[in-house]
Amino acid sequence: MKKTALSLLILLLLAGCGKKKNSPDVSGIKVNIPIERFDRSFFAMDINQPEASLLRLQQQHPDFYSDFMQQILGVSGDVRDTSTLLVTEQFYRGYAPVYDSIKENFNELGWLRKELEQGFKYVKHYFPNYKTGKAVLFLGPFDAPGVATAGAGLAIGLQQFAGADFSIYQLPQMQEMFPLYISRRFAPPYITANCMKAVVQELFPDQAAGKPLVEQMIEKGKQWWLLNRFLPDAPDSVKTGYTQQQIDWCTENEGLIWAEIVRNEDLNSLVPAVIQTYIGEAPFTQGFPQEYSPGNIGQWLGWQILKKYELKNPGLSPEEIMKTPARKILEEAKYKPK
Repeated sequence: MKKTALSLLILLLLAGCGKKKNSPDVSGIKVNIPIERFDRSFFAMDINQPEASLLRLQQQHPDFYSDFMQQILGVSGDVRDTSTLLVTEQFYRGYAPVYDSIKENFNELGWLRKELEQGFKYVKHYFPNYKTGKAVLFLGPFDAPGVATAGAGLAIGLQQFAGADFSIYQLPQMQEMFPLYISRRFAPPYITANCMKAVVQELFPDQAAGKPLVEQMIEKGKQWWLLNRFLPDAPDSVKTGYTQQQIDWCTENEGLIWAEIVRNEDLNSLVPAVIQTYIGEAPFTQGFPQEYSPGNIGQWLGWQILKKYELKNPGLSPEEIMKTPARKILEEAKYKPK
């Protein structure tokens, strides 16, 4: 009995040490992320009195009103502007039924605030000077961003988080825009990860464009590497957008995947079609099993290269790693998975 208790204690201590190493204690960091419901205010308007309603909306949401009108609806927002009134009315009447069909899914959002605040605690741990804001929920056209950084903080478009089985996502015209392998991620569990991806982009804009294949893989991999620092407890499937089956296949076949790409491609290729094969949205990666491989497999490999580089450079801060040139990371990581 004593031996069993001692073994259990050792396991608990080891687990605690592992968590401390991989996930810093952020419990002492205070973060407040209010959630602002622009969506409710917008669809509570009396559209038969558009000028007065828009003036009231502007007063209720002074930080986000201009962003929504100009960046989402593409109008000035000036209530004296005929185009603003016309477009607003058209959008309201067209999307009010959509809002009515999904609003019940977002009545209680304590879970979202908790997730966001936990994520931003890690952001503040690594980047103390980062200024947090609020999370503003809106409903926009279906081609509007699901998440974007705005002057007020984060803007979250509910039109891209209605749930994978949402009937409108299944329509042919919607599948042309967002095939099912993409729209299956249009669900509430992906909101926080998408928000943290926007923060990563804000801190370190993507530097991949124009670089050779392998460097683009590493630059993209940096994004997921830092995202993992901000969301250490989130499933990899949520952070990457892969299915769990795809995650498992990649993990089990990491060496094979890398060897196949090295054998069949020039890692320094600048050919757009080659780069798109390994970096970019797709239901699977050409040359690998359709039923198991994810698209965008290059970003996952880049993430694994970053992990190797981090192990060889434990003294570097996340900021230093993110600013390290991709070629230097490749050379020093000596990535040779089995």
